[in-house]
Amino acid sequence: MSGAASAWIRRGAAQGCAPFERYLLAPAAFGDLRDALRTEPSLALLSFWAEPGFVHAAFLDEAGNTLLLATTPVQDGRYPALSPARPGAVRFERMIRDLWSYSAEGGVDLRPWLDHGRWPVTGPNAARPARRTLPAEQPEFLPIEGEGWHQIPVGPVHAGIIEPGHFRFTVQGEVVVRLEQRLGYTHKGTIGLMTGKSPRAAARYAARLSGDTTVAHALAFALAAEAATGATPPPRAVWLRLAMLELERIANHLGDWGFICNDAAFAYPHARCGLLREGVLRANAAAFGHRLLMDRVIPGGLAMEMLPGGTEAILAALAAVEAEMPALVSIYDSHASLQDRVVGTGFLKPALAAAFAAGGYVGRASGRGFDARIALPHAPYESLVPEAAIRTEGDVDARVRVRIAELSDSIALVREALAAAPGGEIHQSLPQKGGEGIAVVEGFRGEIVTWMALDDGGLIRAVFPRDPSWLQWPLLEAAIEGNIVADFPLCNKSFNCSYSGVDL
Repeated sequence: MSGAASAWIRRGAAQGCAPFERYLLAPAAFGDLRDALRTEPSLALLSFWAEPGFVHAAFLDEAGNTLLLATTPVQDGRYPALSPARPGAVRFERMIRDLWSYSAEGGVDLRPWLDHGRWPVTGPNAARPARRTLPAEQPEFLPIEGEGWHQIPVGPVHAGIIEPGHFRFTVQGEVVVRLEQRLGYTHKGTIGLMTGKSPRAAARYAARLSGDTTVAHALAFALAAEAATGATPPPRAVWLRLAMLELERIANHLGDWGFICNDAAFAYPHARCGLLREGVLRANAAAFGHRLLMDRVIPGGLAMEMLPGGTEAILAALAAVEAEMPALVSIYDSHASLQDRVVGTGFLKPALAAAFAAGGYVGRASGRGFDARIALPHAPYESLVPEAAIRTEGDVDARVRVRIAELSDSIALVREALAAAPGGEIHQSLPQKGGEGIAVVEGFRGEIVTWMALDDGGLIRAVFPRDPSWLQWPLLEAAIEGNIVADFPLCNKSFNCSYSGVDL
């Protein structure tokens, strides 16, 4: 075998995915790909999933800003693992085992992930799920050995209204030496619910995969469906989609900024950010009839036209945010007690961010400058290029400052999108035909990667929506090491990973 991994993928048989090609490799060639990946660190693993009979991997060629998709058939329920070469593959491989009953041969970690042993069947997404008859294998935490260690279990039920997840801390005194997560408590069977339906009928499931990212997930789903069918949404819908996506980013960044301050016992920014976020959500409702903009983005365009006075409501909410931001930044900067908590806390090494291909504010705060709006722009971002907010400190403070910078940029983008949106139709029906598409959308957490394959009747044969948290949750485990237990809420909120988004 010779040549880089990207060239090795391109030797496979093209399968006709749009706008980025998917290549079919024999199992032996897929195994060789794993070895080739070690020599090409710029080929980042973005997603790894399955459908009956096959496994698929999506890579980002960071040197050329393009996607490469590789596929291999599953033989006797097994396929060559990628986790020895790409650590971000570990949880994908565990998920594939649980949902399709395919085992990663040579995988780093083969424990269950989503399946906690309570499902009535194994491999629910397989062509023929098997009924569970024997006592189920329970997910186990990694063992600890030696003197002076203690373990602190937290969750899955938490204080406040947040999603369920279990955290197992291994500590020495107050210092965290290991954190291990167990998720899966919000598993909804999303892929099974989507399969066999039309993209229009299945869009509601994409919009509910992670409720705070409903616009971004719905848009990635819609773009994948449009790529698969060759459909083009009307120009007005394209511009209003951008406005909705950036409004979602603004609302979530405001919420995160405030909650991070609150977790450091500084309530004033939390109150002010909460008020500003509420103004944005009310403007969303005034413009599109829903505070979170759920079910407004659909394949082919939008589900409804903007309501009368919607533009004015949005612009007024943005003006309020913009007017108060300088004072909030000054308060954030000038309180030593707050800076003492956030600066240097939860440090994520740039090398780790790069190894896991972390996106969004997690990656950009640790020097990884990928932003899908810039590197892989969908319409109309090629004409409205945002600024990439990049820092290298890698701590809680850096993740806050990336959000602050993106707030100002997103406000400008929404204003430009509303001004540029032409009149006309807001929806174009998709043709009922087969095809395959993939889309990358920069949500507020980072890039969402959604792949979709349609049968000849235009129904979903297979689909996989990848939330950015798949590649961020493992890094939280690394970032908390060496910090005290009391700083976990700060670190956790600065990452703000989605539980539901990865539980599928």
